[in-house]
Amino acid sequence: MNVTRFEQAPAYFPPNHFGMQCRRLQGHEAGPADALWLGVSTIFPGGHTTLSASDVEKHYVVLAGVVTVETQSGTEVLNTMDSCRLAPGEKRAIRNDSAETAMLLLAMPLG
Repeated sequence: MNVTRFEQAPAYFPPNHFGMQCRRLQGHEAGPADALWLGVSTIFPGGHTTLSASDVEKHYVVLAGVVTVETQSGTEVLNTMDSCRLAPGEKRAIRNDSAETAMLLLAMPLG
């Protein structure tokens, strides 16, 4: 078993993420993983990413607050415990348009 305490989860700094604090919960520098890694992004009011894509699918779960996810096919507002899946190559932008801090869980395949 690999346990990562949130307050000890390593920070990481993905490009094109602004007004956010990102931490790895499992995988990569947070410990061993065979298939996927988990991270949490704390998104401060006004925090956002640019519209960009990755080569692997992404799964998001809103743990707290409200997060807007924009793709080339539309925009969805996700509330606490809502989730979405983004396909490989699907461009997305994430933003917190609210006055409250939001938290977003991310699950992605390793690779």
